[in-house]
Amino acid sequence: MILQCNYEELGALRQGAEAVLGASGADPCGVAAPPVGRARVEALVPQLEGDVSIGTLAMQHEVEEAVRAIAACLRAEMEARVVAAHPADESAVSAYFDYAHALAVLRRVEEMGQHMAALIEIVTGTPPTEALAASFAFPD
Repeated sequence: MILQCNYEELGALRQGAEAVLGASGADPCGVAAPPVGRARVEALVPQLEGDVSIGTLAMQHEVEEAVRAIAACLRAEMEARVVAAHPADESAVSAYFDYAHALAVLRRVEEMGQHMAALIEIVTGTPPTEALAASFAFPD
């Protein structure tokens, strides 16, 4: 399956990923991502050049975890900028849009996972197990 992302969403996800991974300095977003979340973000970064191909429900879970960590980081950045200046400050507004774009992608990833799980259940007659989540392929 294809997770379609527009230019602004990809830019927000890349910026959030850099913040999660600490590319721009120490503790840039105020959110300590768990090691697994950081690893998921690292794995997602190379895919943030265009639409993201998600072939299994297990892959969807990994992408969702990465985008969730990115959105949490961008939310923390937005809140910090609002408090540091004021809600209409240019950096606060920019941070809001980055967070909003990441949140929109997160919602689509969650919906994709729900649809993938439902389809696995329809085809197999049972809820998805870990093994099915990893092996049941969804074509692009």
